[in-house]
Amino acid sequence: MDVLIAGATGAVGRVLVPLLLDAGHQVTAISRNSAGLERIRRLGASAVPADAFDPAGLREAVSAAAPDAVIHQLTALADADAEATNRLRREGTRNLVDAAKAAGVRRIVAQSISWAYTPGDDPADETVPLDTGADQPRRGMVDGIQALEDTAAEIETAVALRYGILYGPGTWYAPGGAVAAALAGDPAARLLAYLKADLSVTSFVHVADAARAAVAALDWPAGPVNIVDDEPAPGRQWLPVLADALGVPAPQAAAGRQDWARGASNRTAHSRGWHPEQSTWREGFLHAQHG
Repeated sequence: MDVLIAGATGAVGRVLVPLLLDAGHQVTAISRNSAGLERIRRLGASAVPADAFDPAGLREAVSAAAPDAVIHQLTALADADAEATNRLRREGTRNLVDAAKAAGVRRIVAQSISWAYTPGDDPADETVPLDTGADQPRRGMVDGIQALEDTAAEIETAVALRYGILYGPGTWYAPGGAVAAALAGDPAARLLAYLKADLSVTSFVHVADAARAAVAALDWPAGPVNIVDDEPAPGRQWLPVLADALGVPAPQAAAGRQDWARGASNRTAHSRGWHPEQSTWREGFLHAQHG
């Protein structure tokens, strides 16, 4: 296929571009700045200047590329900017989908998340509704995800990849990243809400496995798919393993649980032939620090 990527310089995108090229696809990627365009070219893809918040320019770029499919990996997570990421999910997705529709694109693969489900005791599958009744600030995040998925679904075949917490190169979980700083007690670090060794359950996915799912999803039917590893786990289990891999102190075990922190099931992805190479965070955390 001819594939256009929005978000090719992010943690997933940097792995995704080479995988698409290796699979024989023609790849065009957009970036709003010259540094991003140069990174895209170094990855081997065609680079086109465009900004997700510039509807006219984005429409022109997508039209010129004339892709068969669009892959949406736009976030502002590298800067830990939740507000900017939510704006990308709403406005950026709106602009990208409008541009894709104008260019006659009939398939889109979009990055979503797997921790927006309603509370429950078991890992959520894709039939569980999103938690649109949550209190703020969680409600704002869930509404942004709902808007992203609803907008993407205007394309004939829209696959929403509901990623678990991403770890590996380029993420907050990389050595020297925000999570290591937070666990080491850096007061300037952004301490994430789920960095507690309590009973709240998290599902993870390595960035390379997330990228492999995006390639595979070019052949999948429409709908949401959880892209997570095989072992949802409470913070009491995974945080000590992560801390050891990062070489920082492990937090003390804590009581309690966020009721929405239930993890996610990857049965649907397995049924479509996707299996994570890093099947569990137990080996994946260690591998990510050395690979």
